[in-house]
Amino acid sequence: MAGLSLCVGLVAAGGWLLGGDEPYRADVSNDRTAPTARAGAAAAAVQDLVRALQAGDAAAAADLAPAADLHAVDLLAAVARNARDLRLEDLSARYVDEVGAVSQDGAWTAAVELTWAVEGFDREPAHAEVLIGFAPEGDGVAVTGLGGGDRISPLWLHERVVVRRTRRALVMAAGEQARQEARAYLQRVRRAIPVVRRVLPQWRPSVVVEVPASAAQLDDTLNVADGTYGAIAAVTAAADGSVRAGAPVRVFVNPEVTGRLRGAGAQVVISHELVHVATDATTAALDPWLLEGFADYVALRDVDLPLSTTAARASASVRRHGVPDQLPGSAEFATAAPDLEAAYELAWLACVEVADQVGERGLVRVYDRASDGATTAEALASVGLTLDEVVRGWQGRLRELGS
Repeated sequence: MAGLSLCVGLVAAGGWLLGGDEPYRADVSNDRTAPTARAGAAAAAVQDLVRALQAGDAAAAADLAPAADLHAVDLLAAVARNARDLRLEDLSARYVDEVGAVSQDGAWTAAVELTWAVEGFDREPAHAEVLIGFAPEGDGVAVTGLGGGDRISPLWLHERVVVRRTRRALVMAAGEQARQEARAYLQRVRRAIPVVRRVLPQWRPSVVVEVPASAAQLDDTLNVADGTYGAIAAVTAAADGSVRAGAPVRVFVNPEVTGRLRGAGAQVVISHELVHVATDATTAALDPWLLEGFADYVALRDVDLPLSTTAARASASVRRHGVPDQLPGSAEFATAAPDLEAAYELAWLACVEVADQVGERGLVRVYDRASDGATTAEALASVGLTLDEVVRGWQGRLRELGS
């Protein structure tokens, strides 16, 4: 056993005793030096890229790509043009560290801390770690890719976007239909603003909408698992994926879902999301039925459609499963929930019930109190209601709906 232990130890040390005092040394040298990341050169390239983006200089940005990599050349030029069209400000970046191994040809990916803001819309800049690809190029380093991977990937880093703006709204769209999409969504935002202000007159509109080319690109932009938002028409979230107060907020559209909606349906989607923007919903901790139901209450308030349309899925759910015992919660609003559309309609009907009992201003007061940190029960009590009273009235509506 002692000999065995000795042999293992010597092998680990790179030697083997062969009956003499002198060990035989295995040749563990490698003539080829393993490639390593050139962090210093990459950090300098990052600063060159920032300067190109600040200037909106497509040629200077393209010069940072490998000359033979036409995709990288086109991408960097497109991103510089995006920065110009979006009027990005507070642009800065800091090389953090490589992510994963360096390939045999010396290429690697690194995390870079990026800061940016859209002039005229973002009161504070967004901050996020993004991934940037690098490769050796002569005595320096070239930039081979932007975004992607397991980090937030802003849409304007993906590809060339079309930008349309007014004083109160900006839309950026990607993909083959970008021009049409940007124009259409800007019009929808312009129509949605007065819808929201009729219920929330204190709101001072400032809206940025992002329309990716596909549902898959939406998931990449938000750094969520593939298919997470496949069934969602739109989502309101921070531009950098954070939940901090003051982070720039965006409405992200799923073009594959909204593209299947009729005009009124697509308009309601945008009005709904603008309610979330107006009420800082990304940082609020409300019960899901109140958060989503209130947004639909505002969006549908002046829509001239029958209940057979606006509550069709809720009605079908009641006929299949009966009247629910409780208001829809987090499980019902999960993005992969089987009856997700019904959950939205059920929540909307609950808010309609509150408004019928205490008036629209009463509903707004409930929402405001809950947004400020009160429990739902406390918020309802501020207008003389209990949760049980709301649930009973709501269930009565559903019985009539399902009959």
